[in-house]
Amino acid sequence: MTEAWDERHTGVLRLPSGRLVRGRGLRRPLAPGAPNPSYGIYLLGRKPPQVPWETRWLRWPDFRLPVDRAEAHAVLTEAWHRSLTERVELACGGGRGRTGTALACLAVLDGVPPGEAVSYVRAHYDRHAVETPWQRRYVLRFGAPSGAAGPEA
Repeated sequence: MTEAWDERHTGVLRLPSGRLVRGRGLRRPLAPGAPNPSYGIYLLGRKPPQVPWETRWLRWPDFRLPVDRAEAHAVLTEAWHRSLTERVELACGGGRGRTGTALACLAVLDGVPPGEAVSYVRAHYDRHAVETPWQRRYVLRFGAPSGAAGPEA
């Protein structure tokens, strides 16, 4: 089991269940003394840089939605499960739009109603998280009982 994130570090979000995940913008360097994740999901339009921890690349162009929504649902569900025992990081270029959207999806998986997940992430992570109307709709549909973006039964 990996040591948990420290909530006092920048970008760490506590989900209602108590799970901790970190959101980050890759254009900003890691804060001095901040620990590395044990698992990182990089939400980018092109392949992310190499890092010394386990990663997953989710193809997700800037200001858009994931290219493969079924894959995104599976990857985010795995991240939510892994966040119970590992330091999971989600990151895009700026750390707000795609990262905020992914964090809101994790909040939905954690029990936050889909209609409240964006507000939850804005209140507890970054007030500018989830930048576009289609990203907000994606979060709403992520919690739908059916469809490629809905939770698994």
